[in-house]
Parts: sequence; C-alpha cells; structure tokens
Amino acid sequence: MLHVDPEALHMPDASRLVTPSSSHPPRILLLCGSLRKVSYSRMLTQEAARLLQYFGAETRIYDPAGLPLPDDTTPDHPKVQELRELSIWSEGQVWTSPERHGAMTGVMKSQIDWIPLATGSIRPTQGRTLAVMQVSGGSQSFNAVNQMRVLGRWMRMITIPNQSSVAKAYNEFDPDGRMRPSAYYDRVVDVMEELLKFTLLTRDVTGYLTDRYSERKETAAELEKRVNLTSAV
Repeated sequence: MLHVDPEALHMPDASRLVTPSSSHPPRILLLCGSLRKVSYSRMLTQEAARLLQYFGAETRIYDPAGLPLPDDTTPDHPKVQELRELSIWSEGQVWTSPERHGAMTGVMKSQIDWIPLATGSIRPTQGRTLAVMQVSGGSQSFNAVNQMRVLGRWMRMITIPNQSSVAKAYNEFDPDGRMRPSAYYDRVVDVMEELLKFTLLTRDVTGYLTDRYSERKETAAELEKRVNLTSAV
C-alpha cells in the first residue's frame, strides 16, 4: 500500500528545470590524497586541472598539508575552513588518490570526512558533480575509485560514470611531471570532458534534482510545530 501524505508531497515542478543559465566558468575543486614530495596522484591532479582549464573551467587545487585528523580539533581550524569554503564554492569536484593497502589513503579520507553533509542550510557537496581517479604503483586496480564512488554517493554528489585508474604511474609521467601520451592519458581527457558536460547540464538545477519528499515533509512538520507554538503564546 502506498503511504504518501498528499499535503506534504508537493509534486515535482518541472518548470523549475527552466532557469537562467550561469554564464561564469564551471567551478571545479580538485582534492589529492597524498602529501609526498614526489606524488604521482598530485601530478595526475595537476594534469586534470590543466585539462579542465583548457575546456574553460575555473579550477582550484586544495593542499591537504596541515589538515588535522578529523575530530582532532574543532571545525574552525583554518585548513578545515579553507576546505569547506572551497567545497561550497565548487560546482564539481575531482578526487584523486593513490591506492595504499588496497584502499584510498587516509589523507584522502580525512579531507572528505571534514566536509559535512550540511552546515545549517548550506550543503557543501550535495548536487555537485564528481569524478574519481586513482594511481597505482603496480598493476591496474579499481579499489580506491570504487571506495570514492561510495563516498560520493554518500555525500549526495552526482558521480559521473567514467573514471580513471593509472597503473604503474611511475612510467606515465615525464621528469617535468607531465603525463606521457598513452591510453591512460586519453582516459583522463575523457573523464575531465565528461565531468564538464555533467557540470554544465546540472549546475543550474541542482536544487531541483536534490529536492526530496522526506526532507520536504520534515520541513513542513517543523514549520507547523513553530506555527502552533507561536499561536499558543
């Protein structure tokens, strides 16, 4: 049996899909899961940023150096605030991690853990597009990207279908840190192009795409409660 409160449902309004189109360049935040001086995941992140800029996006790369462990300090720490403000600024994100012990790194996970699902009425990740990439020291694996996909869904992000996993990364970059031509490089181009397409398609309607019946119902109940309290005074 279908249990739906008609008054709280508020059927989806397709007219909300017709909105003024943003004219500024797509804003993409890139997170890297390594602190090493010679970091192939950072090189891959920088390569992705160059591609995104070539496609017309505005990019910012967050430096995780100095970011404390989650719960080791308060959210007003400068590095935490910087990360959260960049996430709010972004319309899409790229997460790139090395694979370590068959998983993403703690550096990558700490950055994601410091970003809340909501801060008051502000949602730093919900509705934003996401691309995930990883580098491996050995044969190709997809453990890190699969984990980040789970986190992307948990953070209510639009995780694009394509992804990149670069095996034996030490062979894929030249001494200047640029990615050598290869099938791996072609895949990175594909992923960044797809991320930009999804961002352009969704950034003006994320409020509509992420609007949920359960949340509307909770909001209506809270509003009714406040009205009742005001009437009783």
